[in-house]
Amino acid sequence: MAISGAVTSQSAAPALIDLTAVKARQQDAWSSGDYAVVGTTLQIVGEDLCEALDIRAGQTVLDVAAGNGNVALAAARRWCDVTATDYVPALLDRARERAAAERLDIKFREADAEMLPFTDCSFDVVVSTFGVMFTPDQDRAAAELVRVCKRGGKIGLANWTPEGFIGQLFKTIGTHVPPPPEARSPALWGTRGRLAEMFDPCAASIKSAQRNFVFRYRSPEHWLHVFKAYYGPILKAFAALPPAGQSALEHDLKALIGRFNRSGDGTLVVPSEYLEVVVTVL
Repeated sequence: MAISGAVTSQSAAPALIDLTAVKARQQDAWSSGDYAVVGTTLQIVGEDLCEALDIRAGQTVLDVAAGNGNVALAAARRWCDVTATDYVPALLDRARERAAAERLDIKFREADAEMLPFTDCSFDVVVSTFGVMFTPDQDRAAAELVRVCKRGGKIGLANWTPEGFIGQLFKTIGTHVPPPPEARSPALWGTRGRLAEMFDPCAASIKSAQRNFVFRYRSPEHWLHVFKAYYGPILKAFAALPPAGQSALEHDLKALIGRFNRSGDGTLVVPSEYLEVVVTVL
Protein backbone atom coordinates (compact mmCIF):
# COMPACT_ATOMS: atom_id res chain seq x y z
CA MET A 1 0.00 0.00 0.00
CA ALA A 2 1.37 3.37 -0.96
CA ILE A 3 0.22 6.33 1.06
CA SER A 4 1.39 9.84 0.42
CA GLY A 5 3.36 11.43 3.23
CA ALA A 6 3.76 14.87 1.68
CA VAL A 7 1.39 17.58 2.87
CA THR A 8 1.17 20.72 0.78
CA SER A 9 -0.90 23.86 0.97
CA GLN A 10 -2.77 22.81 -2.17
CA SER A 11 -5.25 20.21 -1.04
CA ALA A 12 -7.30 19.96 -4.23
CA ALA A 13 -7.06 16.51 -5.83
CA PRO A 14 -6.46 16.56 -9.59
CA ALA A 15 -9.25 15.02 -11.62
CA LEU A 16 -6.87 12.58 -13.34
CA ILE A 17 -6.27 10.42 -10.29
CA ASP A 18 -7.93 6.99 -10.40
CA LEU A 19 -9.57 6.99 -6.99
CA THR A 20 -11.10 3.57 -7.58
CA ALA A 21 -7.68 2.03 -8.13
CA VAL A 22 -6.29 3.79 -5.05
CA LYS A 23 -9.18 2.51 -2.96
CA ALA A 24 -8.67 -1.03 -4.21
CA ARG A 25 -5.02 -0.94 -3.18
CA GLN A 26 -5.86 0.50 0.21
CA GLN A 27 -8.59 -2.04 0.87
CA ASP A 28 -6.18 -4.82 -0.04
CA ALA A 29 -3.61 -3.40 2.38
CA TRP A 30 -5.99 -3.05 5.31
CA SER A 31 -7.33 -6.56 4.62
CA SER A 32 -3.83 -8.03 4.92
CA GLY A 33 -2.15 -8.90 8.19
CA ASP A 34 -4.46 -8.35 11.15
CA TYR A 35 -4.88 -4.68 12.05
CA ALA A 36 -6.83 -5.69 15.15
CA VAL A 37 -3.56 -6.72 16.83
CA VAL A 38 -2.40 -3.10 16.57
CA GLY A 39 -5.83 -1.51 16.79
CA THR A 40 -6.68 -2.93 20.20
CA THR A 41 -3.74 -1.03 21.70
CA LEU A 42 -5.39 2.24 20.61
CA GLN A 43 -8.52 1.76 22.74
CA ILE A 44 -7.80 4.76 24.96
CA VAL A 45 -8.24 7.07 21.95
CA GLY A 46 -11.82 5.89 21.50
CA GLU A 47 -12.55 6.41 25.17
CA ASP A 48 -11.07 9.92 25.12
CA LEU A 49 -12.99 10.84 21.96
CA CYS A 50 -16.30 9.83 23.54
CA GLU A 51 -15.50 12.10 26.48
CA ALA A 52 -14.57 14.97 24.16
CA LEU A 53 -17.92 14.52 22.41
CA ASP A 54 -19.73 14.43 25.76
CA ILE A 55 -21.95 11.69 24.39
CA ARG A 56 -25.08 10.74 26.31
CA ALA A 57 -26.78 7.43 26.99
CA GLY A 58 -29.42 6.65 24.39
CA GLN A 59 -27.80 8.62 21.56
CA THR A 60 -27.44 6.96 18.16
CA VAL A 61 -23.76 6.63 17.24
CA LEU A 62 -22.19 5.60 13.93
CA ASP A 63 -18.56 4.46 13.89
CA VAL A 64 -17.20 4.88 10.34
CA ALA A 65 -14.16 2.86 9.21
CA ALA A 66 -14.43 1.31 12.65
CA GLY A 67 -11.66 -1.25 12.28
CA ASN A 68 -11.88 -3.54 15.28
CA GLY A 69 -14.31 -1.20 17.00
CA ASN A 70 -12.50 1.02 19.48
CA VAL A 71 -14.94 3.95 19.42
CA ALA A 72 -17.95 1.70 18.91
CA LEU A 73 -17.06 -0.21 22.07
CA ALA A 74 -16.44 2.99 24.01
CA ALA A 75 -19.82 4.41 22.98
CA ALA A 76 -21.64 1.16 23.76
CA ARG A 77 -20.11 1.20 27.25
CA ARG A 78 -21.89 4.53 27.66
CA TRP A 79 -25.27 2.97 26.77
CA CYS A 80 -25.50 4.44 23.29
CA ASP A 81 -27.28 2.81 20.33
CA VAL A 82 -24.18 2.00 18.25
CA THR A 83 -23.62 0.93 14.65
CA ALA A 84 -20.10 0.07 13.46
CA THR A 85 -19.09 -0.02 9.78
CA ASP A 86 -15.97 -0.91 7.84
CA TYR A 87 -15.15 -2.17 4.35
CA VAL A 88 -12.93 -4.95 5.73
CA PRO A 89 -15.23 -7.75 6.96
CA ALA A 90 -12.48 -9.47 8.95
CA LEU A 91 -12.01 -6.36 11.09
CA LEU A 92 -15.72 -6.21 11.82
CA ASP A 93 -15.49 -9.86 12.91
CA ARG A 94 -12.82 -8.86 15.44
CA ALA A 95 -15.06 -6.05 16.68
CA ARG A 96 -17.96 -8.50 17.04
CA GLU A 97 -15.78 -10.79 19.12
CA ARG A 98 -14.83 -7.93 21.43
CA ALA A 99 -18.42 -6.78 21.78
CA ALA A 100 -19.59 -10.31 22.55
CA ALA A 101 -16.89 -10.75 25.17
CA GLU A 102 -18.07 -7.59 26.94
CA ARG A 103 -21.78 -8.29 26.32
CA LEU A 104 -22.16 -4.99 24.47
CA ASP A 105 -25.01 -4.53 22.00
CA ILE A 106 -23.53 -3.15 18.76
CA LYS A 107 -24.86 -3.45 15.20
CA PHE A 108 -22.26 -4.22 12.53
CA ARG A 109 -22.49 -3.48 8.84
CA GLU A 110 -20.00 -3.73 5.99
CA ALA A 111 -19.87 -0.32 4.31
CA ASP A 112 -17.62 2.04 2.37
CA ALA A 113 -17.00 5.35 4.17
CA GLU A 114 -17.51 7.19 0.87
CA MET A 115 -20.95 5.58 0.30
CA LEU A 116 -22.60 5.07 3.66
CA PRO A 117 -25.82 3.01 3.38
CA PHE A 118 -27.88 5.22 5.69
CA THR A 119 -30.48 7.90 5.13
CA ASP A 120 -29.80 11.57 5.77
CA CYS A 121 -29.72 12.75 9.38
CA SER A 122 -29.76 9.23 10.83
CA PHE A 123 -27.35 9.59 13.77
CA ASP A 124 -26.82 11.90 16.73
CA VAL A 125 -23.06 11.30 16.64
CA VAL A 126 -20.75 10.11 13.85
CA VAL A 127 -17.20 9.08 14.80
CA SER A 128 -14.00 7.73 13.30
CA THR A 129 -10.57 7.11 14.82
CA PHE A 130 -7.68 6.75 12.38
CA GLY A 131 -10.14 5.40 9.82
CA VAL A 132 -11.96 7.79 7.53
CA MET A 133 -8.73 9.76 7.10
CA PHE A 134 -7.48 7.02 4.76
CA THR A 135 -10.28 7.39 2.20
CA PRO A 136 -9.03 8.33 -1.29
CA ASP A 137 -11.85 10.84 -1.95
CA GLN A 138 -11.57 13.00 1.14
CA ASP A 139 -14.27 15.50 0.23
CA ARG A 140 -16.79 12.80 -0.52
CA ALA A 141 -16.04 11.00 2.74
CA ALA A 142 -16.40 14.23 4.74
CA ALA A 143 -19.69 14.96 2.99
CA GLU A 144 -20.96 11.51 3.91
CA LEU A 145 -20.14 12.06 7.58
CA VAL A 146 -22.14 15.29 7.50
CA ARG A 147 -25.00 13.81 5.50
CA VAL A 148 -25.78 11.00 7.94
CA CYS A 149 -25.38 13.21 11.03
CA LYS A 150 -28.43 14.97 12.44
CA ARG A 151 -28.48 18.76 12.35
CA GLY A 152 -27.09 19.90 15.65
CA GLY A 153 -25.34 16.55 16.02
CA LYS A 154 -21.61 15.99 16.35
CA ILE A 155 -18.86 14.45 14.28
CA GLY A 156 -15.89 13.20 16.31
CA LEU A 157 -12.54 12.34 14.70
CA ALA A 158 -9.06 11.27 15.73
CA ASN A 159 -6.58 11.80 12.87
CA TRP A 160 -2.81 11.37 12.81
CA THR A 161 -0.95 14.64 12.15
CA PRO A 162 1.76 15.04 9.49
CA GLU A 163 4.41 15.90 12.09
CA GLY A 164 3.67 13.03 14.47
CA PHE A 165 5.21 9.57 14.50
CA ILE A 166 2.58 7.85 12.33
CA GLY A 167 2.47 10.78 9.92
CA GLN A 168 6.24 10.50 9.56
CA LEU A 169 5.93 6.72 9.30
CA PHE A 170 3.79 7.04 6.18
CA LYS A 171 6.13 9.67 4.80
CA THR A 172 9.00 7.23 5.26
CA ILE A 173 7.08 4.44 3.55
CA GLY A 174 6.31 6.81 0.68
CA THR A 175 10.01 7.40 0.00
CA HIS A 176 10.45 3.66 -0.60
CA VAL A 177 7.08 2.79 -2.18
CA PRO A 178 5.94 6.03 -3.84
CA PRO A 179 2.20 6.71 -3.90
CA PRO A 180 0.37 8.01 -6.98
CA PRO A 181 1.71 11.56 -7.41
CA GLU A 182 -1.79 13.08 -7.39
CA ALA A 183 -2.97 11.29 -4.22
CA ARG A 184 -3.80 13.39 -1.20
CA SER A 185 -2.02 12.56 2.00
CA PRO A 186 -4.27 11.04 4.70
CA ALA A 187 -2.37 13.24 7.17
CA LEU A 188 -4.19 16.27 5.75
CA TRP A 189 -7.08 15.18 8.00
CA GLY A 190 -4.73 15.96 10.87
CA THR A 191 -4.42 19.62 9.85
CA ARG A 192 -6.84 22.35 10.89
CA GLY A 193 -6.68 23.98 7.46
CA ARG A 194 -7.88 20.92 5.60
CA LEU A 195 -10.58 20.21 8.17
CA ALA A 196 -11.86 23.76 7.70
CA GLU A 197 -12.01 23.24 3.94
CA MET A 198 -14.08 20.08 4.34
CA PHE A 199 -16.37 21.04 7.22
CA ASP A 200 -16.62 24.84 7.57
CA PRO A 201 -19.58 25.23 5.17
CA CYS A 202 -21.72 22.84 7.23
CA ALA A 203 -20.35 23.37 10.75
CA ALA A 204 -21.67 25.50 13.57
CA SER A 205 -18.28 24.96 15.21
CA ILE A 206 -15.07 22.96 14.79
CA LYS A 207 -13.08 22.31 17.94
CA SER A 208 -9.73 20.56 17.82
CA ALA A 209 -6.95 19.66 20.21
CA GLN A 210 -3.55 18.08 19.71
CA ARG A 211 -3.20 14.82 21.60
CA ASN A 212 -0.63 12.06 21.83
CA PHE A 213 -1.13 8.33 21.76
CA VAL A 214 1.91 6.57 23.20
CA PHE A 215 3.02 3.33 21.57
CA ARG A 216 4.56 1.02 24.17
CA TYR A 217 6.37 -2.10 23.01
CA ARG A 218 9.03 -4.40 24.43
CA SER A 219 11.69 -2.94 22.11
CA PRO A 220 12.02 -1.22 18.73
CA GLU A 221 12.55 -4.68 17.22
CA HIS A 222 9.32 -5.89 18.84
CA TRP A 223 7.39 -2.94 17.36
CA LEU A 224 8.85 -3.61 13.93
CA HIS A 225 8.02 -7.31 14.14
CA VAL A 226 4.40 -6.61 15.08
CA PHE A 227 3.88 -3.93 12.44
CA LYS A 228 5.56 -5.97 9.68
CA ALA A 229 3.36 -8.95 10.50
CA TYR A 230 0.01 -7.31 11.24
CA TYR A 231 -0.14 -3.67 10.05
CA GLY A 232 -1.26 -3.86 6.43
CA PRO A 233 0.47 -0.76 5.02
CA ILE A 234 3.89 -1.83 6.35
CA LEU A 235 3.35 -5.49 5.47
CA LYS A 236 2.52 -4.52 1.87
CA ALA A 237 5.39 -2.04 1.64
CA PHE A 238 7.93 -4.71 2.55
CA ALA A 239 6.29 -7.22 0.20
CA ALA A 240 6.60 -4.75 -2.69
CA LEU A 241 10.36 -4.33 -2.26
CA PRO A 242 13.32 -6.52 -3.20
CA PRO A 243 15.63 -7.67 -0.38
CA ALA A 244 17.89 -4.63 -0.66
CA GLY A 245 14.89 -2.32 -0.59
CA GLN A 246 13.50 -4.10 2.44
CA SER A 247 16.76 -3.60 4.27
CA ALA A 248 16.77 0.09 3.39
CA LEU A 249 13.19 0.54 4.57
CA GLU A 250 13.92 -1.29 7.82
CA HIS A 251 16.96 0.92 8.39
CA ASP A 252 14.88 4.08 7.89
CA LEU A 253 12.08 2.84 10.16
CA LYS A 254 14.58 2.11 12.94
CA ALA A 255 16.02 5.60 12.48
CA LEU A 256 12.52 7.06 12.72
CA ILE A 257 11.87 5.14 15.93
CA GLY A 258 15.17 6.43 17.29
CA ARG A 259 14.01 10.00 16.70
CA PHE A 260 10.78 9.54 18.64
CA ASN A 261 11.57 6.92 21.28
CA ARG A 262 11.77 8.47 24.75
CA SER A 263 12.02 5.28 26.81
CA GLY A 264 15.62 5.77 27.94
CA ASP A 265 16.00 2.01 28.18
CA GLY A 266 15.66 -0.91 25.78
CA THR A 267 11.88 -0.64 25.45
CA LEU A 268 9.87 1.46 23.01
CA VAL A 269 7.87 4.44 24.30
CA VAL A 270 6.89 6.55 21.29
CA PRO A 271 4.36 9.39 21.46
CA SER A 272 2.43 9.86 18.23
CA GLU A 273 0.58 13.12 17.78
CA TYR A 274 -3.00 13.15 16.55
CA LEU A 275 -5.71 15.77 16.21
CA GLU A 276 -8.87 15.23 18.24
CA VAL A 277 -11.74 16.94 16.42
CA VAL A 278 -15.36 17.69 17.33
CA VAL A 279 -17.55 19.19 14.60
CA THR A 280 -21.03 20.42 15.50
CA VAL A 281 -23.20 20.18 12.40
CA LEU A 282 -25.43 23.05 11.31
